[in-house]
Formats: sequence, structure tokens, C-alpha cells
Amino acid sequence: MRSLFLAALTTALLALSPVHAGEAKPFATAKTIDLLTLLKPPPANDSAQTRAELAEVLSIQVTRTPEMEAQAQADVVENVWRFANVMGPNFKTEALPAFSAFFDRIVATEGEVVDPAKDSWKRPRPHQYSPLVKPAVKLSNSGAYPSGHTTVGTLMGVVLSNMVPEKRNEIMARAWAYGENRIIGGIHFRADVEAGRIAGTVIAARIMEQPEFQVEYAAAKAELRKGLGL
Repeated sequence: MRSLFLAALTTALLALSPVHAGEAKPFATAKTIDLLTLLKPPPANDSAQTRAELAEVLSIQVTRTPEMEAQAQADVVENVWRFANVMGPNFKTEALPAFSAFFDRIVATEGEVVDPAKDSWKRPRPHQYSPLVKPAVKLSNSGAYPSGHTTVGTLMGVVLSNMVPEKRNEIMARAWAYGENRIIGGIHFRADVEAGRIAGTVIAARIMEQPEFQVEYAAAKAELRKGLGL
């Protein structure tokens, strides 16, 4: 009976859910989760902290390997499939339609919550702060603080690890690396990434309280665990 209910629920959700993350309905916006009140402001451009963070970026720039650069470039993509290396061979888009649509909404939520804070604080990216910085990843000129990639990586990691607690350590290590790769790629400062981790954790906690989230989460979790043979 439970399996029939979940199957019907999955079908209904797929009928309502858009395919592409850019069309997905977010679970929250900046009006419901205001990062301007939840995060401290970024370090000032002329502060000792920003100078130290710039030194870190420049140090990594001369020590990063081609393999590190390749990983940072791959992590420019913002979707849950970047966790495939820890989830196993059955973790595929075509096999998990309800799960995929659910995480499209997770990704859309990050943009809706984080982008207004970026626009308000307008912290320069490392390459905007210093011409010595040569990013190894695609350039972005949006505000640096907080890091959107780190936010969504953390958010996805928290939700995914709740679905598959057996892999929690590996999933959260992957989420951590997702943020570190923004520094390795030379596109973010340390404080941007640290703020992104806080933002992602807060967003996860807030949206998990919503009945709408809980319904879609249950269907996505059931589909994922079945697909992984758990």
C-alpha cells in the first residue's frame, strides 16, 4: 500500500514539477530567509582579513595542480549530480526523475535566497580585487559574498545526507570540497566560502520545516533509496 502511494505521489509531482532548474519553483526566497540579517557583513576591502585572504588565493594559484584545476572547473556546474562519485553508479538523472525535479527546486532556492545578498554587499571577487589573480574557472562578476556555489553545495549535501545517512560522511566531505574548489579556482575568498556554508546550513534547516518540502522530500528519498538498492 505504501509503495502504491509513493508511486502515485511521484507521478503527481512529476506532472507538476518543471524539468529544468531555471524553471523550478524555489522553496524559499530572500523574503522568507534574509541572509542580510543572518550573516555578518563581508570583510572590508581594505581590511587585514581581505589582504590575508588574497594572499591565500595567490599562494594556491602557484601551487594548485592540473588535477586540482580540473576538479574546480568541473564543480562550476551547480547540480546534485556532482555527488555521483560518492553515490555510486546507479545515481543517474534518467533513473531518478522525482529526485531530480526535487533537487532542481533546491538549486533554485539557493539563487533566490543568495543573489539578493550578493547584490547588496557587492564584495569584489579576487580577480576584481587584484590583477595578480588568474582564476582557473569561468569568471563571474556578481558579488562574491556569500559564495553561491558553496551555499548550494552545502544545502544539497545536508539534504542528500539526510536521505542517505549511511553515506553522510562521504557526502558532506564532497560538499566541503565543492566549496574549497571555489578558492582553488581563484574565484572566491575564504570568507565567501565560510559564509556560504553557514547560508546553506540555515537554508536547509528552514525549508525542511515546510510541509510542501516534506512531501516532495519523502517521494524523492524513497525513489533514491530504491534506486540505490538501500
